[in-house]
Amino acid sequence: MGTTIKAVAFDLDGTLINSAKGLAQAVDQTLETMGYDAVGFDQVSVWIGHGAINLIETALQHIDAETGMQRFEEGFALFTKYYTEIVKQGSEVYPGVYETLEGLSAEGYHLALITNKPSRFLPTLLEELKMAHYFELVLGADDVVKRKPHPTPIFLTLGTLGLLPEELLFVGDSRNDIESAKSAGVRTVGVTYGYNFGRSVTEENPTFVIDEMIDLLQIVRQ
Repeated sequence: MGTTIKAVAFDLDGTLINSAKGLAQAVDQTLETMGYDAVGFDQVSVWIGHGAINLIETALQHIDAETGMQRFEEGFALFTKYYTEIVKQGSEVYPGVYETLEGLSAEGYHLALITNKPSRFLPTLLEELKMAHYFELVLGADDVVKRKPHPTPIFLTLGTLGLLPEELLFVGDSRNDIESAKSAGVRTVGVTYGYNFGRSVTEENPTFVIDEMIDLLQIVRQ
């Protein structure tokens, strides 16, 4: 595969970093400030993947099906405040990520990041995690007209980096990632340790499946 792949794009949450702890804490703080009960880590981790707006919408509908959504603006503002305060300490890099990014970069592959996380959180987070310098392109939720699972972010990546679909490999942990890339004609790598709404990523039929990020190096070198 090494002769055709020129670039690798990655999802962020559940793929490069485990951010569930921080997201769950911010959601619970938001709900408690609004006078609701916290829902806890296990519940929030199943909701991760569609972006912050959807996360808060889902939480409010879950906790108060009748009137929760009437307080969305309040809830989203609170979540943004709390998550901004905790985004770094609530995010840990998965094993093998730095080694994989370093290896791909050293071998000349173009690297991109495509996430549904709000764009405002990305510059500081990536700098503090010491991985910003690896990516030629970073696309957050606010940088595209349509987010994953729509193929728009993948098409934008292909166009920006000047690539054909067969020259890009997309790595993610969820249905949104796999569907987005497949719709754009791009091969996919599913990581088994992520979230994927409580389902196994193998159910999404990615082109390749890996249990550890470092295994990606073997795939691109084939």
